[in-house]
Amino acid sequence: MRDLLRKYPVARRFLAGFEGTTLPPAIGDLLAHGLAGVAIYLRNFTSAEGLAALTAEIRAAASGPVLIGIDQEGGTHFSLPPPFTQWPSPTELGALGDSDAVQKVARAIGHELATVGCNLDFAPMLDLHLNSASPVTQVRSYGADPSLVARMGAAFLRGLTRGGVLGCAKHFPGHGDAQVDPHQDLPVYHGSAEQLERVDLVPFAAAISAGAPTIMTAHILLPALDPAEPASLSRKILTGLLRERMGFSGLILADDLGMGAITQRLTPAEAAVATISAGADIAMLCHDAAWIAPAISAVTRAVESGVLSHEEWEASGKRIEWVLASLKSAGTQSLGAIGCAAHQSLAESLGAKFSRL
Repeated sequence: MRDLLRKYPVARRFLAGFEGTTLPPAIGDLLAHGLAGVAIYLRNFTSAEGLAALTAEIRAAASGPVLIGIDQEGGTHFSLPPPFTQWPSPTELGALGDSDAVQKVARAIGHELATVGCNLDFAPMLDLHLNSASPVTQVRSYGADPSLVARMGAAFLRGLTRGGVLGCAKHFPGHGDAQVDPHQDLPVYHGSAEQLERVDLVPFAAAISAGAPTIMTAHILLPALDPAEPASLSRKILTGLLRERMGFSGLILADDLGMGAITQRLTPAEAAVATISAGADIAMLCHDAAWIAPAISAVTRAVESGVLSHEEWEASGKRIEWVLASLKSAGTQSLGAIGCAAHQSLAESLGAKFSRL
């Protein structure tokens, strides 16, 4: 048991967020003990230079390669402010229907993120915009057509790879026509299993075929598949559907377990055990850094007691190590690519095309 946890430490199963523009000592200590990664938010930096300094601080504290993730979807939601290039939204890009343009945008996004030391973009979002009142898919979705979203998402993933960062297809298996924001409460998908496969899963199947290295879960209940547990905590969905039926071999990231959809039902520590038991490789805890230590303790007990399969723990550990080993070295880079003339020109030309639709 000790050898198993020494080789695949529990901290490796978490990706953490924190407050402030400098690395807290507690997070630095977790990084030294193998924390898989850190999620960066707008609250963590005030300039591109500050972001680059923070990511360098994170890498210096880590015991080895570390995921440094950030939301850069483009548009007005979940995107970075100037001087980063201001891109058209996914909805606008979807309306243009030009997958080559999407790939170029994603490559430029990847280049800008890599310049400041980020190696993981929590994008593309593959949820379909099936409900005009949806609080999740407004502006952020490529559209309602499964084949269109599939093409756009796959192109975005390819572009990020060429830009030097990992992509993350989200939120599996899709929020569909959900009317509730999972940050507040648990959405429910009322469609059938047949509808899910014919419609909502199409973009994710394309993402897997395109080599998506990571997929993020959705905090949503799908009674047709699992009436008891939301997707992020459902073994039927994460292991049975995503791993076994759809053949995904990359990392499964459980979306932030600090969202209301989860915390109204379980403590973050309980949720961490549940999502890893369901098949997630890494649990995100980004709201409150104080939740991380109790969650690590709970997962450690679950491994030691056999609640979590030792065989699956090792298999998951190997997946994590493989992805971490694939990360490109950040090194020292000029920030000149951020908001550069070529990127601005691309963004402006696409915006002009959309305005003419």
